[in-house]
Amino acid sequence: MAGKHGEVMWPRLVANKILKKRLGSNNFVADIPSNNNNSEALLEIPLFAQSSSVPNAFYKPPTQNYKVFVSTWNVGGVAPNDDLDMEDLVDISCDIYVFGFQEIVPLKASNVFGSENRKICSKWNSMIREALKKKVKQNFKCIISKQMVGIMISIWVRSDLHPFIRSPSVSCIGCGIMSCLGNKGSVSVRFRLHETSFCFVCTHLASGGKEGDEKNRNQNVSDILCRTTFPKGPSLDLPKKILQHE
Repeated sequence: MAGKHGEVMWPRLVANKILKKRLGSNNFVADIPSNNNNSEALLEIPLFAQSSSVPNAFYKPPTQNYKVFVSTWNVGGVAPNDDLDMEDLVDISCDIYVFGFQEIVPLKASNVFGSENRKICSKWNSMIREALKKKVKQNFKCIISKQMVGIMISIWVRSDLHPFIRSPSVSCIGCGIMSCLGNKGSVSVRFRLHETSFCFVCTHLASGGKEGDEKNRNQNVSDILCRTTFPKGPSLDLPKKILQHE
């Protein structure tokens, strides 16, 4: 009996090691001003490398209302064409844009077990930037962009809001092969704008239209809610779990 248990656990331990190695320390990419000019470049940011000011406990900021745009798009493993027009997707003027994608790469073994295809992620972000620039006609900055296999989430805010973003972080959960690889699962992001915490979750759940397949998806959701944990970081009052956010 112990032998069978070991046979089951060993592949999962190996898969978990592969997944952790690929996800690294949950680094993400974000806009950083270039030293040479006024342009921005998407660079990889170590967790909590961004400075965050500590709020004054006695200061009560006025209530402010912001519009948030949230979208999700399963692109079926097809890379975006150069002539793809994303302007119709952002036809609403908002202050914060959240773009979720599934299957930005084909879910074949080389993509699941190999290194991330960062060129695809970069291409989607470039198209988002151009669409916002043309359609919304305001300056936006990417505060977080994170990919796990085919799942990608990218969050953009108005440039004037960027200084008020604090403690951005990500948490990736694999629910795919052996219940731990990233062909299925979630990429969750957390940040604080002024004194309000935000959490957005981009998921790709188990497929199937047969009776009973919904149980696998429900289990995925349960695993994501249970296993997703954000680090506390410099501020001890930051939420750690998805449902604890405002």
